[in-house]
Amino acid sequence: MKNLKRILLTLCMVTCFFALTACSAAEERELKTDENIAAQLCEATEMTLQQITAIGAEDIEEQIALAEDQREYAFSSVLTTWNNLMGDTGNLVEILDSSAVRDEDGYVCVVNAQFEKRPVEFTLYYDDQTGEISSMSLVAVYTMAENMERAAMNTLMGMGTVFIVLIFISFLISCFKFINVFEKKVKSSPAPAAAPAPAPAPAAPAAEEDLTDDLELVAVITAAIAASEGTSTDGLVVRSIKRAGTSKWKRA
Repeated sequence: MKNLKRILLTLCMVTCFFALTACSAAEERELKTDENIAAQLCEATEMTLQQITAIGAEDIEEQIALAEDQREYAFSSVLTTWNNLMGDTGNLVEILDSSAVRDEDGYVCVVNAQFEKRPVEFTLYYDDQTGEISSMSLVAVYTMAENMERAAMNTLMGMGTVFIVLIFISFLISCFKFINVFEKKVKSSPAPAAAPAPAPAPAAPAAEEDLTDDLELVAVITAAIAASEGTSTDGLVVRSIKRAGTSKWKRA
């Protein structure tokens, strides 16, 4: 919170200073840099850079949210950039140089600083028409070897992704022939033969009726046999009586 207040106070001082000189500057048609304004702007910009880079990783998210709540969008943007760069740059070591020039939109101040791992360029844009700081940028300076390495990695990842997609598409296309083979097999395969109808089960034979218990029938049959043989019924014993399947009377 204290860091944010100090930075905002510095920016307000710069804004007030340029607001006092905006009237006289607006009357001049030529884009002429005022050395006094440029010197004070460089000093304020260097102070702003020191205060921004003094914010550690544990407080940066809170400071970004606070700046957005106060609608300090230029400040929240540069804090977000610092949050992404602090791992690549390390801590601030020293301010190398600074310069400010005037263009059509106002003043542009550039501060070159040396950090632990690499140089960083901090730029502040001031709009002398509105008397406000329009934007700020923080750019890490990478060596040629680092830029070539990053470019090679990006190219390699892009080409690798393209080749992987092409290989996958080729694999899908190669699978189409199996689809055609499968369709031909389905069309050429004969229809399954109908299952044969089950043979009718043979009729169960009728249970033979035991007629030996029918005494009247036994007596009649015994008498008939004795009469046909011309003998007495005393010597005849009927042990079983079976009903014939067909009858001679029916065939007659």
